[in-house]
Amino acid sequence: MKIVSNPKKINRYSKIGLYTSLASLILLFAAVGLTLTFNPELTTYSFVAMLFGLILSQVGVFFANRWGKSPRVDERLTQGLKGLDDRYTLYHYTTPVPHLLTGPSGVWVILAEYQTGTVTYENNRYRQQGVGLMARIIGQEGLGRPDSEARSYQEDFQKFLAKTLPETSQPPVKAVIVFTNPKTSVQAADAPVPTMHVEKLKDFIRRKTKEEPADLEQVRLVQKTLPQEDV
Repeated sequence: MKIVSNPKKINRYSKIGLYTSLASLILLFAAVGLTLTFNPELTTYSFVAMLFGLILSQVGVFFANRWGKSPRVDERLTQGLKGLDDRYTLYHYTTPVPHLLTGPSGVWVILAEYQTGTVTYENNRYRQQGVGLMARIIGQEGLGRPDSEARSYQEDFQKFLAKTLPETSQPPVKAVIVFTNPKTSVQAADAPVPTMHVEKLKDFIRRKTKEEPADLEQVRLVQKTLPQEDV
């Protein structure tokens, strides 16, 4: 399997996460220091510093989870798909969507999620369980609607293909939601968009290759429109 990545973007976003986290710590310490002065006139400043410190800490967590901590999301996806043959190409941050896989199974937009706990799909919505209150407040992103986000990425890439290839040469664009955190359990067999842990992704792709083989000529045309090496 060929890997095409964007190390400059990864490095840039990693630094944003680091600097944002440092700034949040400075603001939070400043808020505590102002509070300990017991000066009522500084209460407003203490509150503002704490508010912005908490906001920046969430931003820092967002960037750190994706680009700061190794193995990063892209590294986990690469490891999870290791072993696919050289007809496959995995793209990280080099196409209109963050993660894309092309090959005999077709063109797959991959929505990578990092949330932990137990993820289920029931009553037409995703649910996340097993996450403590403090983790939700200071270190855990909300799950939201990953199916809607995956479809949005799917549409974005379809629009890209519509601009770059003739209609008859455009393969279907499929989507899959992948949780990369090793502590996550995924139980979402009924989800409208295939949803699984990264450990099951390679077997899923291989199964789809047998069940729904892609038009390899169309896939090669897509690959030609995308970067051939790291950017």
